[in-house]
Amino acid sequence: MPLILKNNPVAWYHTYFKGLPQIAWKLHQDEEYTDYEIDFLRDVLEIKAGDQVLDVLAGYGRHALPLAEQGASLTCIDISKEYCDELKQVAKREKLSVNVICADVLEYALPDKTFDAAYCFGNSFSFFPRAEMQQFIHQLARTLKPGAPIAIHTENLAESILPNFQTRNWMPVKDDIVYLAENEYRAEGGYIEAEQTFISGSDRVTHQVRQHIYTLGEITHMFELAGLNVVATFGNLEADPFMLGDEQLYLIARKP
Repeated sequence: MPLILKNNPVAWYHTYFKGLPQIAWKLHQDEEYTDYEIDFLRDVLEIKAGDQVLDVLAGYGRHALPLAEQGASLTCIDISKEYCDELKQVAKREKLSVNVICADVLEYALPDKTFDAAYCFGNSFSFFPRAEMQQFIHQLARTLKPGAPIAIHTENLAESILPNFQTRNWMPVKDDIVYLAENEYRAEGGYIEAEQTFISGSDRVTHQVRQHIYTLGEITHMFELAGLNVVATFGNLEADPFMLGDEQLYLIARKP
């Protein structure tokens, strides 16, 4: 039985993904780009019909549902009840092989040596501080079959964020939603403390968010400690090698 690290019950992501922020996140997604990511996942993870695939922090299933349509069997875990309910309803309606687990991944005992592939996409790979992140990666490693690959995506790598760090930014979202953020980088802890505000008409929601910032070297070391070999680091879906200043990291690792 894997060791489960009890998470802080007031961690920001426990209450973030509902209401206006949840709606804004979904509306912000680009369907064409998601299609490219699905093709990328299928290729780098070598997903075949019948494979058991784990989607970690799956959201409403924008990657999982298309992969299930192509014949894979998906297990999805996410903390948002709203997203999980939506994913269950769509999977049931479309008669897809999708098992949805609504839980904090740090508190849920995923089965050992079960999955042919796993991934964590959608810029979710920055939620946890260092001790919990190492536990998270160890748990992912345990749940993979020998030889299985895993892919992660993040826009919060130190090499991406820090060269052009912005203390304030704003962005219009579809359906007249505006997103505002005030960011402070806490170098001693290696994280960004942010106040994020979503505004739609008379509705206004504000959250305090802590995004943990890792260097590529740190992430690679954590994967190695968990027994996973990093085999590729890309800066885009065209599989160009990651370089300083690239806005995104796509990392591929494999369990020996």
